[in-house]
Amino acid sequence: MSRASAGAQDAASTFVASRSIGWSDDFGAGKERLNVATTVAPISSIVRNIGGTRIALRGIIPDGSDSHTFEPAPSDAKLLAGADLVIANGLDLEDPTLELARANLREGGEVITLGDQTITPDQYAYDFSFPEEKGHPNPHLWPNVPFAMTYAKLVAAKLQERDPANDGRFASNLARYLDVLDRLDRGITIAVQTIPEGQRKLLTYHDSWAYFAQHYGMTVIGAAQPSDFSEPSPQEVARLIEQIRDEKVPAVFGSEVCPSDVLAQIAREAGATYVDQLRDDEPPGDPGAPEHTYLGMMLTDMTLMIPALGGNVDALSGIEPYDTYQS
Repeated sequence: MSRASAGAQDAASTFVASRSIGWSDDFGAGKERLNVATTVAPISSIVRNIGGTRIALRGIIPDGSDSHTFEPAPSDAKLLAGADLVIANGLDLEDPTLELARANLREGGEVITLGDQTITPDQYAYDFSFPEEKGHPNPHLWPNVPFAMTYAKLVAAKLQERDPANDGRFASNLARYLDVLDRLDRGITIAVQTIPEGQRKLLTYHDSWAYFAQHYGMTVIGAAQPSDFSEPSPQEVARLIEQIRDEKVPAVFGSEVCPSDVLAQIAREAGATYVDQLRDDEPPGDPGAPEHTYLGMMLTDMTLMIPALGGNVDALSGIEPYDTYQS
C-alpha cells in the first residue's frame, strides 16, 4: 500500500519517532509508565496501538523465531521480572516463555493470555499441524481480524484497569484502531469473494490459517508441516501432490519464517504456483519500520494470497499499514 496522503505520512513519522519510546531502555526501571512485555510480534503490534507512548513495551520472542519451539534465554528472566504486565497469546503457543514469566513476576505483576479469553474450547480448531489427539488446539487466532479486534479490546480493558489515569488515552487509541481493523475485515471479506469459488483453498507450510479460513469462507486443505514440526514424510509429500492435482489448487503458500524446499517441490510437481513469502507472525520490514505492524502483515499476506488464487485486492485499497495510536 502506498502512502496516500500527508496524514498517513504524519502518522508514519509519529510512529517512527515514538517507537523508540515504546521500546525504551528504561523498561522496568521506573513507575511512570506501565512496563508491558509481549510475546509474538502481532500481539506486540496490537498492544502498541492501544498503549502508545503511555506504556514501556518490550517483545520477548524475536521476529522470525518459531514461537512454538522458542526457548527464552536466561537474560529474558530479568526482562520479565521488570514487567507489570506480560501479555501473551496462550493456547499452548508460548509455554516456555510463560513458565519463565510466572516464575519471575515482580510483586503485583500479572500474566494475561488473550486467546483463552477470545474463544471457548468448543471453538478450538484442530488440524494437520495441531491434531486433536495431541491435545493442543491451533493457537493462531489473529489472522481472523475480528479475533484481533477482541485482542485489542482485552488489552485496552487491562491497561485501563492497571493505569486508570490514562483511561481516556487508551480508549481513544482503541477506537481509532478498531476503525481501521473493521475496514480491514470488510476489505478482506470482499476480496476473498473475488476468488473463484472452487479456488478458495489453502495449502500452506504451517497451519496458521484455520480461523482465518473459517471466518472468510475459505478451506484449508492441508499443511506440509506435521504436528511434530518436522518435514513431511515421502508418503505425505505424495499425498499432497495428488491432492493439489485433484482439487486443481492454483497456488501453494510457504512461510517467510519457515522456508521449505519440500513445499516448493510439492508445488512444482503438482503444477501449482509456489508463493514463499506468507507471514503469520512476522510483520514486513525491519523492527521500527512504519509497515512493521499487524496491519502491514495482513495487508502483505492478502496481496500475496488472493491474486495467486485468482482474485483481486481492490477492496483493500486505501488501508494503510501504519500504527494508528496518537499518544
